[in-house]
Amino acid sequence: MDVCWPYFDPDYENLTERINGPSFHVCIDNESCNDCTVVKVDSVNKQGLLLQVVQALTDMNLTISKSYISSDAGWFMDVFHVRNEHGSKLKDQSVINYIQQAIYARRELHDTGMVKTPTAKAIGEEISKEHTAIELTGTDRPGLFSEISAALTDLRCNVEEAHAWSHNERLACVAYISDQSTASCIDDPHRLASIKYHLATVINATTSKDADGDQNDQKGVHMAGLPGGDGTTTNVERRLHQLMLSVRDFDEPTGSICSSSLAVSMDGKEGGRNIVVTIENCNEKGYSVVSIKSKDRQRLMFDTVCTLTDMEYIIFHASIRSHGECAFQEYYIRHIDGYTLHTEAEKLRVIRCLKAAIERRVCEGVRLELRADNKVGLLSDITRSLREFGLAVVRADVATKGEKATNAFYVRTISGNEVDMKIVESLKKEMEPIALEVKIDLPRRSLPGRARNSFGDMLKSQIERFSHNFI
Repeated sequence: MDVCWPYFDPDYENLTERINGPSFHVCIDNESCNDCTVVKVDSVNKQGLLLQVVQALTDMNLTISKSYISSDAGWFMDVFHVRNEHGSKLKDQSVINYIQQAIYARRELHDTGMVKTPTAKAIGEEISKEHTAIELTGTDRPGLFSEISAALTDLRCNVEEAHAWSHNERLACVAYISDQSTASCIDDPHRLASIKYHLATVINATTSKDADGDQNDQKGVHMAGLPGGDGTTTNVERRLHQLMLSVRDFDEPTGSICSSSLAVSMDGKEGGRNIVVTIENCNEKGYSVVSIKSKDRQRLMFDTVCTLTDMEYIIFHASIRSHGECAFQEYYIRHIDGYTLHTEAEKLRVIRCLKAAIERRVCEGVRLELRADNKVGLLSDITRSLREFGLAVVRADVATKGEKATNAFYVRTISGNEVDMKIVESLKKEMEPIALEVKIDLPRRSLPGRARNSFGDMLKSQIERFSHNFI
């Protein structure tokens, strides 16, 4: 029996562009609103394009205070109301032009995996050939980031850049390393295998042996670039979201004292945390409607859109607005297979994943910024000092530029309490010999459900500190 297939014109994909003109247009309007700048994007719709546009805006440290998104009938129309990091509208024309170029560059990256615009380097289109990228995931514990730093130093690796997130007792880290002696990329397969083995030993140190008796199966360590699903490179923060999702940080820690009071109900309301997520089906239009209410902050929309995209949901319409300290997000979505969220289990998983994505970036702790002349083992020395003073790293951003190193850490005590400023002052004195500058951002509020600096907490923290140092 002969089977006849319909003819497909190879130029069909370009039909929309031929009818409507250029397939991508960015307009930045600085006249319509008094207190913000309006960014309008029109384009032929492609899956993941919305994330690229939002990422371009957030990479410029712009806050999205309001947004309207529509992508029906194959056409993508977005409106973003943005402000700079000082809460003002954009006034510098060179900055406006740069944003326009960055959005075009992101679109080009999405389509081809390559960027040829002047902003390419600024948005991290390629990983430098001078560095080797590693990804680490596992169960977090006090001092783990310090142990990883020490292991890399022992393995004669320089940490050129690193980013780490900790949430719900899980750790995800992306680091770029180079050879200590040559300051170049490490590409020897035997040495890479050795690095992977030793890092896996550190990460899985508390893992019990499996049925075969093999304790170190090298889980949680990956030596690679940051590949995107469509062949493009992936933004580091998006990759951290993906890594956290892979280790299921949306599940509450086992044995958590407060797990019962923070459990997610079917409507997405969590006791004790000001994040409310609900999902309803709009059967008339064939969408699932995801509504999110949370505290407003920078990069909030990026974190949400990133998670929905990586969970393979397509956003057809959206409305985002902020009022005071609250942010309201509403997304009309379908799964990539065309179906809505039709089971309660699927809805619950999306609710938990969105809640985790919003929480990951919010760190309850003191922010320390340390600047110093770069040297071999500097990161290991700094993190060891933090651990010796009873401080646990819950988030880290490490970068080197020439001969200078900049390290930013969010820390709290090993017991999870607020940091006593006396400990920070002692830490500063301890680090004076290596000429470090420390910038302290105090947390706005104490951790929920904890007495602030109670005698019992201070005593517990000191006991844990001495115990940890002894080990």
